[in-house]
Amino acid sequence: MATLSQFDVLTLRRDFPILQQEVHGKPLAFLDSAASSQKPRRVIETLEDYYRRYNANVHRGVYRLSEEATFAYERARGKIARLINAPSQREVVFVRNTTEAINLVAYAWGGANIRAGDRILLTMMEHHSNIVPWQLLAQRTGAELVYLPFDGQGRLALDDLDRLLDERVKMVAFTHQSNVFGTINPVTTIVERARAVGARVLLDAAQSVPHMPVDVQALGVDFLAFSGHKMCGPTGIGVLWGRRELLNAMPPFLGGGSMIDLVELDHSTFAAAPARFEAGTPAIGEAIALGEAADYLREVGLATIHHHEQELTAYALTRLAEVPGLTVYGPPAGLDRGGAVSFTLAGVHPHDVAAILDQEGVAVRAGHHCTQPLHRVLGVPATTRASFYLYNLPEEIDRLVSGLHKARQIFA
Repeated sequence: MATLSQFDVLTLRRDFPILQQEVHGKPLAFLDSAASSQKPRRVIETLEDYYRRYNANVHRGVYRLSEEATFAYERARGKIARLINAPSQREVVFVRNTTEAINLVAYAWGGANIRAGDRILLTMMEHHSNIVPWQLLAQRTGAELVYLPFDGQGRLALDDLDRLLDERVKMVAFTHQSNVFGTINPVTTIVERARAVGARVLLDAAQSVPHMPVDVQALGVDFLAFSGHKMCGPTGIGVLWGRRELLNAMPPFLGGGSMIDLVELDHSTFAAAPARFEAGTPAIGEAIALGEAADYLREVGLATIHHHEQELTAYALTRLAEVPGLTVYGPPAGLDRGGAVSFTLAGVHPHDVAAILDQEGVAVRAGHHCTQPLHRVLGVPATTRASFYLYNLPEEIDRLVSGLHKARQIFA
């Protein structure tokens, strides 16, 4: 499998203006891409180019600027469809982020299909964005939420599927890759079991689409959600992919302009997907820049990026094992996980760890990472998380480990 050499990564880093700076007098080591990735220059320039050169609303004007904007906006939709191998770009709905995509499905599909007594199966490693929308749906409908646990190595306890996944389950919603453990979950296995009981499947792909090849047809899911800002794209733009027949059978999520077919004074009829779910003026420049980010990732190669991150993760696990009092959560082998490593350091609060690392120019995340139920199972209120992407180098992990030794010394 192709991988990124150190020379390749150094070359790629020049594409990212923000990585050329120093923090507290030291080169920036950005190890928080699981929260939000950095942006290559060409994505930034694409967004700027829209606002400088052809800023106009889409789908509504017959003048040149509007037609150019519409073409670029819809071309970006096609780029996203190719990125995830969607059968049609009309199955790609632009939203603000993964959170909005999941809320859309929970409200529109869930409201039409979930009834009292039905079950929705989630997992104990879900981000709050894949828990709270389903809680709200259950409160509205009288449905029941059930949760698949994880084992001591941060892997889903698949032996419990037979107990939890029965004909009462109408939706299975789970993360492709845990934002805490880095665990890559066995999607096709879970989809196969869900299909056997007639359940639909939503996959939270916020942590997978930016980092590895994702093929919606091969995975067999019904809905897939991800965010632009985690995949070298702008904030405020995300994607919901759904099977076309499901999208067109769902009622709208928001009402307003663009999503209608015909408006009368007492009723309206609605456009087919994706327009049905894109009410009002969309994030036009952001969508176009997201298309550029998709091009960038495809040119580097998602398989290459994934392999690079696995090598970084394996190296990080080896180096972190050298730090006394440090506990790493999740699968023990780098090949079993994506590029996110969460840990605690005995006697030092995760926020203090992150603050000391910041003084060393190393940016990490500290807290519960929007996974409070997961952290309750672990028995810790918070962890520190280092996450890697295509622009990270092994020496940045060395600086992370050096900073952790310094934290131990300070709090000894």
